[in-house]
Amino acid sequence: MQEEEVLGKAYDSRLMKRLLGYLHPYKWQVVIALAAIIFKAGVDIVGPYLTKVAIDKYLSSAPGRPHSFLDSWLSYDPLAGIGQIALIYVSALVISFGLEYTQTYLMQWTGQKVMFDLRSQIFRHLQNMHIGFYDKNPVGRLVTRVTSDVDALNEMFTAGVVSIFEDIFVLVGIIAIMLRMKWWLALITFAVLPLIFWATLVFRKAVRDSYRRIRTAIARINAYLQEHVTGVVVLQLFNREQRAYEKFETINAQHMDAYKDAIMAHAIYYPVVEVLSTIAIAAVFWFGGVRVIWGTVTLGILVAFMQYAQRFFRPIQDLSEKYNILQAAMASSERIFKLLDTPPEIVSPAQPVHAGGRGLIEFDHVWFAYRKIEAGQDANHAGVSGNGAHASAVTNDDESAYDWVLRDVSFTIEPGETIAIVGHTGAGKTTIISLLLRFYDIQRGSIMIDGVDIRKLDLKDLRLRFGVVLQDPFLFSGTIENNIRLGSDWVADEQVESAAESVNVADFIRGLPQGFKEPVLERGSTLSTGQKQLISFARALAHNPEILVLDEATSSVDTETELRVRDALTRMVEGRTSVIIAHRLSTIQRADKIIVMHKGHVREIGNHQELLSQRGIYWKLYQLQYKDQEFGVPQVSADD
Repeated sequence: MQEEEVLGKAYDSRLMKRLLGYLHPYKWQVVIALAAIIFKAGVDIVGPYLTKVAIDKYLSSAPGRPHSFLDSWLSYDPLAGIGQIALIYVSALVISFGLEYTQTYLMQWTGQKVMFDLRSQIFRHLQNMHIGFYDKNPVGRLVTRVTSDVDALNEMFTAGVVSIFEDIFVLVGIIAIMLRMKWWLALITFAVLPLIFWATLVFRKAVRDSYRRIRTAIARINAYLQEHVTGVVVLQLFNREQRAYEKFETINAQHMDAYKDAIMAHAIYYPVVEVLSTIAIAAVFWFGGVRVIWGTVTLGILVAFMQYAQRFFRPIQDLSEKYNILQAAMASSERIFKLLDTPPEIVSPAQPVHAGGRGLIEFDHVWFAYRKIEAGQDANHAGVSGNGAHASAVTNDDESAYDWVLRDVSFTIEPGETIAIVGHTGAGKTTIISLLLRFYDIQRGSIMIDGVDIRKLDLKDLRLRFGVVLQDPFLFSGTIENNIRLGSDWVADEQVESAAESVNVADFIRGLPQGFKEPVLERGSTLSTGQKQLISFARALAHNPEILVLDEATSSVDTETELRVRDALTRMVEGRTSVIIAHRLSTIQRADKIIVMHKGHVREIGNHQELLSQRGIYWKLYQLQYKDQEFGVPQVSADD
């Protein structure tokens, strides 16, 4: 949570310049809103001045002395003149209302547009990021970027910046009028400013610390909730509800305590400013009242000064609060831009090459590691050649520098061939699939499809050639039909139904109340694991891929479903290159070729009977899996 704790500077010109760039498409709305703010600030300071004119001209008139620039416009009759001033006052209020409405509507509208654009940009960027990026960044933190951090920027655009501009214009206007009316009375009013600034600094420091703790506590609450709501089944299974509740109470109490400190800071700061402002007004009343008695200051000036003094301190209070909004927005923008500035490491080449063919796959001396042991270098980039060139050997220094998952892996899959990859957990089976789909880039060697290095292929075209079924089926909220089609408009309804028929799931779907239009809840919670897996099979088949990849696709289904899947597989692999990863050897015995992985190496290649006759690793795996069914087979370790 360290990233969440840092609030950063209250103002960063570099970040602000970049943020203002998002306002450019809506510059005219912003210009009109700023103009409305300026005019509103001017209208808002008219009231006390009109009070001065009314008092000095009509209520305590000094004959023969001009009172204001309005003299030529106002009637000499007191009743008529006061009515005119009242009308001007009401008109100013109406104009202020109209200007307030204009700037509020335009800035809120602009803020929503900016949020829409920014969220769309972040989501698009996240979709383009390589899979390795998600290995290092928690989902909760990324969700926070799209939600809370963007909301903080919206608050800055719609409330923070607008209020700061308005408060500054009001302050400047009040100071100018007060200095012009009676500069020495203005200085008396300003005398308490050093104390107010000191109180503001103390308040700002206290609130800054509280807001940092609040943000950290919220991040912990979100992470804890996400983890424990997702794992609620395990909690209930092991009777850990009370312990989880107690730990949540501790985290929740930290959030409450941080808020209490912030409340205390506000409860002290605002009364302090009120007391100091009241002292300033009392001083104005005293010194100004004496001068009124002496006849050197008019009563209207004294009343206007007291009103201006009251209005003078309100923006100062608001500015201290807006400082916190600005600070939070700067921190949020820094985190957002850090995310947006993180480049995807796996991208399509500038000039992609088209690979024409039926699906010939070649792994040529492939070395791969997810991470580098030595700090300071990214394993995904180390040693990758942009033109697809490779080295068939790795030096001793390279071997010690990486935590290798695959070591010098070479094999060929012919077009239309069905191959299976087997081996212990951690042997590198799924890694082969990830590299084939270019979720990661290799450090040495090359992977080719139809004679072209996959790093030279367009990513979209490369992945369109594959149909993949994963071990854990994932369904999106929507309908069954949408989950099979998965946004591919070119997949017709007939193809959806034909794919469902081919994988033996059509009867089940048609038996649902709405058939293929049946709603699917989040993660397909209303469907069994087997049903979700069969829908995943239909999804892969509906897109008619050249290359079919099944990664432990039957490991989490029951025996009956596995029989249905095995029957469907026979039809699915016809006429296309197929790669099957499986622990259950019963599902891959009819494969044209079986590749046995062990500790990152290709140890054996052959069909089922050939590998059994070698009495190697595959034979040991077979014995371990069928020891209960076959008598007389010694129990041996596959690591022997």
